[in-house]
Amino acid sequence: MAPLIVLLAALLIFRGLGALGVPLFLTWYDSITWALALMILFTASAHFTSMKEDLIKMVPKAFPYPRQIILVTGILEILGAIGLLIPRVRFAAGICLAILFVAMFPANVNAALKHVPLRGRRATPLWLRLPMQLLFIALAVLVALG
Repeated sequence: MAPLIVLLAALLIFRGLGALGVPLFLTWYDSITWALALMILFTASAHFTSMKEDLIKMVPKAFPYPRQIILVTGILEILGAIGLLIPRVRFAAGICLAILFVAMFPANVNAALKHVPLRGRRATPLWLRLPMQLLFIALAVLVALG
């Protein structure tokens, strides 16, 4: 749920700055791009803090090397977020992030079904996680297609 809150709060702040004339956020597209990048950096940060232990527990048992998966997905999220902000690679970054969001969804399903706690709180329920994930995928594709 926290990523959605970060995304929406950032979008509102960036649109507000755009309304005040800040050139970086003059359009909805620019504000969405920056808000998505910020949200992804927020989620990626968890891969490198003590929260990574919770993320490792989310990885379904069928996948080997869950610790390495968390490390790699964190790095990919950081690279993708940076890529969204670079016009020359934005298309590739957006498409790759959409694919990454799809690839990581089994971990979210596993966490919801097995009630894996995150920061001591229950994982986002599947009925909410699925629309959130679809939103993140749609925004990544939207930014890619610009």
